Amino acid sequence: MLPDLGNHPGFILASYAVSLVLIGGLIAWIRYDFRHQKSLLAELEARRLRRRSAAKDPKA
Repeated sequence: MLPDLGNHPGFILASYAVSLVLIGGLIAWIRYDFRHQKSLLAELEARRLRRRSAAKDPKA
């Protein structure tokens, strides 16, 4: 039930495999970076450092 891949099925399947590995790697990297940034933000907040946009006086 496989589709006809013509004369070059190895190249076609390899390109799909490389694409899947790259997309999976990007997803893993984004998840790792999100956790890392979240921990850095928690560390800064623990030291009572706040974002400037979180100021109480909007004119300041």
